[in-house]
Amino acid sequence: METIYLNPGNLPYWQQKAKQSVMALGFFDGIHNGHREVIRTALQIAKEKNLPLTVMSFFPHPKTVLSNGKTKVDYLMPLPDKEKLFFELGVDIFYIVEFDREFASLLPEKFVAKYLLDLGVVHAVAGFDYTYGFRGEGNMERLKSDSGGILEVTKVNKVECREGKISSTCIREKLSNGKVEDLPAFLGRPYGISCTWDGSALKVKPYYTLPAPGRYAVTLNEGYQSQEMEVIVTGEKELIPLLSIPDIVTKSDADVSITWNQRILEEVKSSINENKWIHSSKFSFVWSG
Repeated sequence: METIYLNPGNLPYWQQKAKQSVMALGFFDGIHNGHREVIRTALQIAKEKNLPLTVMSFFPHPKTVLSNGKTKVDYLMPLPDKEKLFFELGVDIFYIVEFDREFASLLPEKFVAKYLLDLGVVHAVAGFDYTYGFRGEGNMERLKSDSGGILEVTKVNKVECREGKISSTCIREKLSNGKVEDLPAFLGRPYGISCTWDGSALKVKPYYTLPAPGRYAVTLNEGYQSQEMEVIVTGEKELIPLLSIPDIVTKSDADVSITWNQRILEEVKSSINENKWIHSSKFSFVWSG
């Protein structure tokens, strides 16, 4: 899979190199089951047409840009995680558009012309609530007409779980309530974050959202090895494991991942160093986002 970062400066170059494709559109934070349905639908169409599958996403989040940084967005995953999952889902080209005020000011017709038609898109696929262009005035009902009737368009209907729409927002709400055990039904997999081991602590990489404070059962993974353990999430976005240095972490700067399995206790003591809570304070998780 090829990843291409688009901005106004290099857009003409990639427009010239572009070939016909089927494109899935969305922000795709978390790549939950709703997003996966969009990708699966686009992939099926691409195979029928014998064309590559492209995906277009945006960074940073529009809410951050349009609020001049005042609105904080709790991302569910960074771009490298998106790349990995898109590759596994059969995507050929991943376009990441630099979202800035100039891009946000594009009229819907201009967005379709410059970022879809001029990039070779012949069939666009997105969720029923996808919007585009200035103030989000473009939507799936007008996408074909905004292309002058050139584009074929497929709208993917709402994907539900437990009588509600699956969305990145509802997943963030689950995390804010500590309900990590509910997330596999929405994500299609357990929720996970990535960290770096620095020899004495695990530093959580940016663009992940930690669950609500509490005590959790998790799985620590490094390479092909895994270890079950428990951690405490504090209000300061720190994780304190209820054991000393994990056996599977053997080298400095090792990349490890944490899979969240279940919240065991909803509240933690004000002093996390009490013996009833942890056995060692030699090892900690540090939030660096």
